[in-house]
Amino acid sequence: MTETLLNHRVEGPASAPPLLLGPSLGTSYALWDAVAPELSTAHRVVRWDLPGHGGSAPGLIKAGATVGDLADLVLALADSLGVGRFAYAGVSLGGAVGLHLAVHHPDRLENLAVICSSAHFGGSRSWEERAGRVRREGVAWLAENAPGRWFTPGFTVPRLVEDQRTADPEAYAACCDALAAFDLRDRLGDIAVRTLLIAGRQDAATPPPHLREIADAVSAATLVELPGAAHLAPAQCPEAVLTALRSHLDGGARRGMAVRREVLGDAHVDGAQSRQTPFTARFQDFISRYAWGEIWTDPTLSRRERSMITLTALVAHGHYDELAMHVRAARRNGLTPEEIGAVLLQTAVYCGVPAANSAFATAQRVLAEEEG
Repeated sequence: MTETLLNHRVEGPASAPPLLLGPSLGTSYALWDAVAPELSTAHRVVRWDLPGHGGSAPGLIKAGATVGDLADLVLALADSLGVGRFAYAGVSLGGAVGLHLAVHHPDRLENLAVICSSAHFGGSRSWEERAGRVRREGVAWLAENAPGRWFTPGFTVPRLVEDQRTADPEAYAACCDALAAFDLRDRLGDIAVRTLLIAGRQDAATPPPHLREIADAVSAATLVELPGAAHLAPAQCPEAVLTALRSHLDGGARRGMAVRREVLGDAHVDGAQSRQTPFTARFQDFISRYAWGEIWTDPTLSRRERSMITLTALVAHGHYDELAMHVRAARRNGLTPEEIGAVLLQTAVYCGVPAANSAFATAQRVLAEEEG
């Protein structure tokens, strides 16, 4: 436990696009247990605990706290991890943090998902009353009725109920103070970032009209309502939440398709798309998402350098049809015929003269077609 940073867990490749996941009041980052591992295949996922919840120090928050204070803690965490811009998804209070970031720190957000949350939480009175009772009696009484507040009848997640039972009362009450003071309804029109809103149709705490209110005000918003989901949708309906988030966060596939066209050319990509069938569709998506959306967009290497590496790998494995395509790509990426020749000459040493001989024949044909 650190006294200055929110407790957190990081999953996924360090080079992948960062995604921060915020919890609801009374839970820890375990709220995302059924979703985060899947998201981490394409993102650097950072899920965090509220002050006094999970492993976060209670002293990170004080009485009279605001959602802005929590947002500042999230930004401090991102800064400590070297994360500048990031995607963000949050549930309930975690979703309110996301809305605050979108209004007050839009430069930090790539996109936003607000889950079972609101631009206001029903006024201050009920939260002030809850904070007062927690300061007097602790949180045990909240743990007793947590399943009824969070889930549909007959469903529960014991780990999350235990999070409620072990939350620090003062920190929990301070989070209630933040919810009591939170109201961004008059600023929703300022949100320009692409926003996904997920509502649980059985959510009594923040029912669908709360999410519709946000959707009506945010120009770049999409609303998804989940049948059978109550307040903690990522725990109760993880597959539905995962599907919605993947669709929303799928910048990798879109970005990858753009890079694929820039490197390989529209004619090649259009041809590949026209030949796509239901049998090959997932493979084409895989190529766009991972090869082009993650590897080719990683700024660690330039496109020129990636072309050199790719040419070498294709020669080594004898993939001469692919080599022809990537000779054209190498020219688009700025390599001269002389540089391409130097790369192929080097493959003669490390991949063998016969392989290089075939590679030179392929490259010569492609370069001659270009000149013609």
